Amino acid sequence: MNLGLQAFLAFLPILLAGILLVGLRWPAKRAMPFVFVVTVLIAFFGWDMSSTRIIASTLQGLGTTVSILWIIFGAILLLNTLKYSGALKVIRRGFTNISEDRRVQVIIIAWLFGCFIEGASGFGTPAAIVAPLLVGLGFPAIAAVVIGMMIQSTPVSFGAVGTPIVIGVNAGLKTESLSEQLLAAGTNWDKFLLLITSEVAIIHAIVGTFIPLLMCVMMTRYFGKNKSWKEGLSIAPFAIFAGLAFTIPYAVTGVFLGPEFPSLIGALIGLAIVVPAAKAKFLLPKNTWDFADSSEWPAEWMGNLEVKLNTLTDTTKSMSLAKAWLPYLLLAVILVLSRIPELGINTLLKTVTISFKDLLGEKGIGTSFAPLYVPGGLMVIVVAVTYFLHGMKPKMMKSSIQESTKTLLGAGFVLMFTIPMVRILINSDVNGLELSSMPIAMAEWVSTTVGSIYPVFSATIGALGAFIAGSNTVSNMMLSQFQFSAAMNLALPGSVLVAMQAVGAAAGNMIAIHNVVAASATVGLLGREGSVLRKTIIPTLFYVILTGILGMVMLHFMGITDELHTYIQSTK
Repeated sequence: MNLGLQAFLAFLPILLAGILLVGLRWPAKRAMPFVFVVTVLIAFFGWDMSSTRIIASTLQGLGTTVSILWIIFGAILLLNTLKYSGALKVIRRGFTNISEDRRVQVIIIAWLFGCFIEGASGFGTPAAIVAPLLVGLGFPAIAAVVIGMMIQSTPVSFGAVGTPIVIGVNAGLKTESLSEQLLAAGTNWDKFLLLITSEVAIIHAIVGTFIPLLMCVMMTRYFGKNKSWKEGLSIAPFAIFAGLAFTIPYAVTGVFLGPEFPSLIGALIGLAIVVPAAKAKFLLPKNTWDFADSSEWPAEWMGNLEVKLNTLTDTTKSMSLAKAWLPYLLLAVILVLSRIPELGINTLLKTVTISFKDLLGEKGIGTSFAPLYVPGGLMVIVVAVTYFLHGMKPKMMKSSIQESTKTLLGAGFVLMFTIPMVRILINSDVNGLELSSMPIAMAEWVSTTVGSIYPVFSATIGALGAFIAGSNTVSNMMLSQFQFSAAMNLALPGSVLVAMQAVGAAAGNMIAIHNVVAASATVGLLGREGSVLRKTIIPTLFYVILTGILGMVMLHFMGITDELHTYIQSTK
């Protein structure tokens, strides 16, 4: 089978998902089972995968689904608990005291607080936490999901304390053979990885500075009463200021300290700078922007997550803002501590793990679920603490659990097909025809077709990998070696293309279907995934196009190189 046909068949499930969800506006619960069946047929007849491997991949996907549903449940449960304790009303009032302008609230909550959560946890947690919080503060559900998905861009490459780089790139590159080459060039693997990290941080810092402004513009254009781009652009000075408040310390941390803490440090410094600036109305426009009254919202904007704040509890009057925020702050601290290996907390949390290796005898295909280590478990722990901290009554907690459980049902059905589909695509590297996996086949076709201008498309390939896998880390694992090999074939420095892969993979999280489904589930918006994707494709395209241009500038105009590339060129 020639490479063009391989690429077409590999791309067909993605194309079909796009047509059904975005073009025909099918709900994911109808579209994804259909796409799953098509993927199975392509894997079996086109790639000659064994039925055993297809079933094992499906089981692996179902195992991952359990972890994602656990995160969704924890996020909704935490929000509902704060709703019934009265804390959510206090939090809403606190943001009003900073600024009543919804654009400012988006920048502080989504951009800065969301980036911090991404740095601590990753794996879709920011959208799962921020989207329902925004709904609780009076945002339309679909706006909350779109904004929540946009968080999953700039901070993602250094999410979960650097996992996409530390694990994704490390596991994705053939480090043994590469280390030998690096030693011959007078350097080593650690320095090479730090170089990649630096380039990722710098590219993200340039592109990501504009994401807060893009969030505001998307919100005013698609969810404002006047459907105005101008109302979003009018906050540009403050939005770019907030972008720089995060990206400058983020980039400095990435260049000098490595991949573990850029998102965390950038967000903390950003919050310390931006919140006082907002209170002082620094660079803010004179007008205050808000949504139209909720009675005027179209039905498709609203989910079935109800957050009624007026008649919840008498404790609200006496609750301080610090006490109301304490559960979220506690969650952030626990997430950070649990992701630092040296502390040993992660080992303790992983002692309770359900694990299945080599499913159905298929080597390398396994799944595991660590209920305490997965962010959902940590959220449940925080909920338990909040019950006592906020002096809640048993009936409040009972209502919170009941409401949270109901929201899971629809998400579970959709994800049962979406994630197994992903695992089949990724695991298709073992087949009777000795073909590359489907994602690699697509990438190889692009690189051989476009030739010397391939760097323009490098970030797009990374984004495609994340769109398929729903994970920056997995995209890096799948495609880093391919990107490095493409660089060698084109006589370009491999570090730059691997860095562009990591940046593109971060951007691809904004359109990853199962991330959209998970975020939508937290606000009861299942069935409108296509509407979300039609909007999140805009910031995704902005990210990968600008990254592609920056990559070409770095390679062909600035002459950015690395020691390995210099060494290889000198030996020719």
